[in-house]
Amino acid sequence: MHWIIDGMNVIGSRPDGWWKDRHGAMVALVHRLERWASEQDGAGGKDVTVIFERPPSTPICSSVLEVAHAPKAAANSADDEIVRRVAAEPQPRDVRVVTSDKLLVERVTNLGASTYRAERFRDLIDPRGAKHGGER
Repeated sequence: MHWIIDGMNVIGSRPDGWWKDRHGAMVALVHRLERWASEQDGAGGKDVTVIFERPPSTPICSSVLEVAHAPKAAANSADDEIVRRVAAEPQPRDVRVVTSDKLLVERVTNLGASTYRAERFRDLIDPRGAKHGGER
């Protein structure tokens, strides 16, 4: 199963102040995804891709998963990039897109992919109430 993550949709699924440090929220999401991908049987990291709408000011790299962005920053550009990637898959049924964007859900399911709600996924990789580095 190839998981394609709508990065900002997952980040924005919880009003935890992410907008105060957008880059920090993106880095934190990638770290949580790395941990989650590493724990999955057979997932390896190569089966997880997170898409952001534009490249971050400081690049975010990972040896576990693919960190990508839309070719051009614009409204819905990450959605368009996700759809492009699903359409390019030889077996779209083997793709699961993580998003709560209703239009994106419709677009990727029409191509054969399955979906997973962003809020539910965020709770999976970052349970509410979990302590993070430096928190008490």
